[in-house]
Amino acid sequence: MPSFILIFLTIFPFFQTKERVINPEFKSELEKIYNQQIPTIDINQFLKLNSDSLFILDAREENEFNISHLRHARNVGYIWFDMRSIYDIPKDRTVIVYCSVGNRAQRIAGMLIKAGYKHVYNLYGGIFEWVNEGHPVYTNQGAQTPQIHAYNNRWSVWLERGSKVL
Repeated sequence: MPSFILIFLTIFPFFQTKERVINPEFKSELEKIYNQQIPTIDINQFLKLNSDSLFILDAREENEFNISHLRHARNVGYIWFDMRSIYDIPKDRTVIVYCSVGNRAQRIAGMLIKAGYKHVYNLYGGIFEWVNEGHPVYTNQGAQTPQIHAYNNRWSVWLERGSKVL
């Protein structure tokens, strides 16, 4: 009987769960930089949110954002971040902040929380993990692209999919 099950799972792979497990070494690096006071949201939780009721903020710089970003994301940058760039976001709405891996995003998320935003989350693993899990990214023209800004040589090793741009 066990051989029947093995053959069945081989012939019908769609019955197998294929949820990606984050690279343990990447996870270890993220845990070193993440501040436990800033809530994170994993990609599966993020995908379950009602997209009509949330705001997605990209905390990368404009040149990174211009290469690719999550659909419907608003670039707010990091170095020149200004709270006036989010004046239109009600403080009771859900806000997801991301960057390459989450370090810059958590800092921007912290500023939002200090300013009174109630539902702010750092996307766990950032755009790197988003792409690693096989989710699409887009150009400013709305076209899907394989290109991802790889941030720098130290962090680019954690980008497993896509076409790296530095």
